[in-house]
Amino acid sequence: MFMFQRPLGWLLEGLGVRFCAFVSAFVLALTLTLASALPAGGARAEELHAIAMHGKPAMPADFTHMPYVNPDAPKGGRLTWGILGTFDSLNPFIVRGLAVQQMRNYVVESLLARGNDEPFTLYGLLARSVETDDERSFVTFHIDPRARFSDGEPLRAEDVLFSWQLLRDHGRPNHRQYYAKVARADAPDPLTVRFDLTGANDRELPLILGLMPILPKHAVDVAAFEETTLTGPVGSGPYRVTAVKPGANVTLTRNPDYWGRDLPINRGLYNFDEIRLDYFREANGQFEAFKRGLYDFRIEQEPLRWHDGYDFPAARSGEVIRDTITPGLPQPSEFLVFNTRRPIFADIRVRQALTLLFDFELINRNYFFSLYARVPGYFAGSDLSSYGRPADARERELLKPFAAQIPADIMDGGYRLPVTDGSGRDRTTLRAALKLLSEAGYDLDGTVLRNRATKAPFTFEILVTTRDQERIALAFQRDLKRAGIEPSVRSVDPVQFDQRRLAYEFDMIQNRWDQSLSPGNEQYFYWGSAAADNPGTRNYMGAKDPAVDAMIAALLEAREHTAFVSAVRALDRALISGFYTIPLFNVSEQWIVRWNRIERPRTTALSGYLPETWWSKGQPQAHQAK
Repeated sequence: MFMFQRPLGWLLEGLGVRFCAFVSAFVLALTLTLASALPAGGARAEELHAIAMHGKPAMPADFTHMPYVNPDAPKGGRLTWGILGTFDSLNPFIVRGLAVQQMRNYVVESLLARGNDEPFTLYGLLARSVETDDERSFVTFHIDPRARFSDGEPLRAEDVLFSWQLLRDHGRPNHRQYYAKVARADAPDPLTVRFDLTGANDRELPLILGLMPILPKHAVDVAAFEETTLTGPVGSGPYRVTAVKPGANVTLTRNPDYWGRDLPINRGLYNFDEIRLDYFREANGQFEAFKRGLYDFRIEQEPLRWHDGYDFPAARSGEVIRDTITPGLPQPSEFLVFNTRRPIFADIRVRQALTLLFDFELINRNYFFSLYARVPGYFAGSDLSSYGRPADARERELLKPFAAQIPADIMDGGYRLPVTDGSGRDRTTLRAALKLLSEAGYDLDGTVLRNRATKAPFTFEILVTTRDQERIALAFQRDLKRAGIEPSVRSVDPVQFDQRRLAYEFDMIQNRWDQSLSPGNEQYFYWGSAAADNPGTRNYMGAKDPAVDAMIAALLEAREHTAFVSAVRALDRALISGFYTIPLFNVSEQWIVRWNRIERPRTTALSGYLPETWWSKGQPQAHQAK
């Protein structure tokens, strides 16, 4: 492909006028033809094996496997998961119900698949290649002609268009939000789908569409799609649902005819012939089942149990193995979340005061064996965190329209969470908290904090669902009593907890938002204003902040990594300034416990543990096509 850049006159020297006119008409027609063939924006595009949000993919087009797998992992055996909670649906793509999340990837695939050693890079899966322009004003996916659904039907462009329309109109709020940005979608041929993204101004959107779950047009009842179901979906993935015991367990069995088993992106993955998902209603019962060998691995999140809970015979003999993994992602952080939709938490001074009253030093020493740290932000332990860093020039420019609401110490990196003396009776933080509460309209009446105008006592409910959450809530309850606040702690089962959390029917809950090194559109889902009143999002605090919305838009528009980092740090500062949560702790390690019948690769992905890379010990060595 070429374009005419030099003046037309040089072509026409010495030619007659008629011939000049002929050539001019020819050149004009050719130029228009070429221009119409170019993608939107006039930029050239080429088919690529992968696409990265920033920079270039790490793996070349001829890669044979990912670096975090054992490419010769043996196939066979069974992996049993122990999952806390329950389920009433096998459709994870709708709001209604508590769905089995493993339907995604194991049963239903997407056009592209994540490279788990990179911040946000996608490699070909259902789509053998992808193309877009520099503006990312369009994206085209070229479907692998070998792709098949588990019922043997070929996967075609019409299935991709069907999935896009179905999830845009009937899917989860994040799907509806993302896919509605597409201006137009069409299929130039049965194996090609092109999405016109004109006007979206969202550089992440081609990748978001690449991760879209692809459902079969011939096997989905659109009218019933938003209803919960215990019928296994027809997907194109490596497993099929073969058994369901409602609320108790689900069995996935490898599809022997899986179309993508020899793809480089899949080599070393999905090594078990069967995956059993067993659900437990209560955490202690779940742990006791693991000790008896009823399931194969657990992700330990309780420091007390990690510290001294694995002193049972199988652990002492080496049958149970404990692995400590340090991933490269932002550290998972737990928070107590204020529901700012509640009038009692609408005043930021109230939220600041309650943050002062949380005695982390005492709790970390007594409950967590001082294994945890605490950061006032949402990207802890990564280059994206604003904590301890002064804002750079780019951040200051982004936040300039909102300067009045960003405290100076948050801008210059000097802000620190309050530190108590660890006694549970720190008077300095108590005095500071009572001062803020007085400014917000609350006074101590004897030992009870009351609203100055209504005389109503300051009280609220902390909703919990696990013993660990309850223990933290009760400790916080003790801290708050010193200020005349009498919160109640209500423990509910996981089903009710999830239902109330999704409907925002709570005053305060404990929650964590897992972050990647490439935050994007999901940030709107976490704390965008449009998500605040939309049930089913993760904006549990009800944040409605123009500064937050603007910073999310800025990180999506960033083309260079440095500009992207500045935008994310600016978002972090805006969120910290809102005091929407009380940071509890952040975890720098993943604690994995497994029976020695399960093995894993020596190399760990940037994202941490990946059960899909594990295999069953004692199976014959695999020899796949290289």
